[in-house]
Amino acid sequence: MVVVSGQFVDRGTADDAMSSSDAEDELIEPATPTPGSATFSLHGKLPPLQLPEVVPLSVGGMCFTTRLSTLRRYEDTMLAAMFSGRHHIPTDAEGRYFIDRDGTYFGDILNFLRCGELPSQKRIKMVYKEAQYYSIGPLLDLLDKMQPLTGEKVRQAFLDLMPYYKDHLERIIEIGKLRAIQRKARFAKLKVCVFKEEMPITPYECPQFNTLRFERSESESKHFEHQCDVDVSFGPWEAVADVYDLLHCIVSDLSDRGIAVEHQCIGVCDKHLVNHYYCKRPIYEFKITWW
Repeated sequence: MVVVSGQFVDRGTADDAMSSSDAEDELIEPATPTPGSATFSLHGKLPPLQLPEVVPLSVGGMCFTTRLSTLRRYEDTMLAAMFSGRHHIPTDAEGRYFIDRDGTYFGDILNFLRCGELPSQKRIKMVYKEAQYYSIGPLLDLLDKMQPLTGEKVRQAFLDLMPYYKDHLERIIEIGKLRAIQRKARFAKLKVCVFKEEMPITPYECPQFNTLRFERSESESKHFEHQCDVDVSFGPWEAVADVYDLLHCIVSDLSDRGIAVEHQCIGVCDKHLVNHYYCKRPIYEFKITWW
């Protein structure tokens, strides 16, 4: 049986009336934790993670140990943000903070954060990639000014003179692969033309014209327009870098793709153009060994 005691309630006027639900919202304390309780911060976020001063790390399974201040050396880096205490960091079975990244060059990253030490020249390219991943601007700035990165920028400025350079590399690979498959062979051979001047210059013109190009009429120029009988053709370009420099770029870039290639000059294009002019563009044989 429910007993309700009699009680006078002064409801007041309509202007100052407050509903019972409003009163309950104002007076009743919630029984469960809320963003305003001690478990949470005032803004609904977890309190900062308490990190140890000496931090054990596992980077792709490789173990490192460093000071927390080392990881926070530069504010705008990924490592400083990761170990700021604002983010959850997974740990491995031994309690080391885990970073899912190849740790081969992480020691070079730590050495720079510790004392500004730079990697050896043969490790610069890979350390640069890691510095990009961890967004370490000061290290990137220093590596940008060192070989081989500076040299690569100069080389790329030369290759930019040939807009289809990368397409031609892909064509060499595709033709070489197709021929090897068709012939069931271990290697494939291609003919590649690499020429610097757009129009040939005869010995009679050399003393008179000392530049790469000289003016010819439109009708005269058409006599020199032709395609050499080769698989791929590179050129022309206007720069100090010569044919051997471009050949070095081609072989190096193919090697970076894991493709073993040898080359040798096998002659020149002997197509007759007009009068005493012949093409004379150098032809190279490229031999790609697949296994």
